[in-house]
Amino acid sequence: MSPDPMKIIDLLNPKCILPNLQATTKKGVLEELAAVLVSGQKEVNLENVVEVLMERERLGSTGIGDNIAIPHGKLPQLSQMLLAFGRSVKGVDFDSMDGKSSHLFFLLLAPVNASGLHLKALAKISRMLMSQTFRDSLMISKGGEEILQLIADKDAEF
Repeated sequence: MSPDPMKIIDLLNPKCILPNLQATTKKGVLEELAAVLVSGQKEVNLENVVEVLMERERLGSTGIGDNIAIPHGKLPQLSQMLLAFGRSVKGVDFDSMDGKSSHLFFLLLAPVNASGLHLKALAKISRMLMSQTFRDSLMISKGGEEILQLIADKDAEF
């Protein structure tokens, strides 16, 4: 029997879904998403997380095109992966490869020693987002609960 496939939905706390991001800059988006992730986490602080994420962006933008960005970073003090989702209706310039603004954001934080899991999660999120229908549904959904359900349904397909 193969081990249970990774479930993105297991990483995503409903409180970490922001259907209406207010930020208008890359750093602002990272701060806004990181803030919900670190709230209640004793292991990490916001400044530290944003620094790690910005450092990763300097290596190359995590704006992968098709209005998607998957910012991610690793922190030694984390004991588990953390995931947040944000949607910007207006869109944010995230230095994407295709030059388009980003509207859909999945922010993933992982412990330093969880490389394999971290890459699996990134790969799965990317696969889910290949579907134009899924991306469109995320854009027009009414709010957090609906977004959570869409992600859960898509997650179950893999």
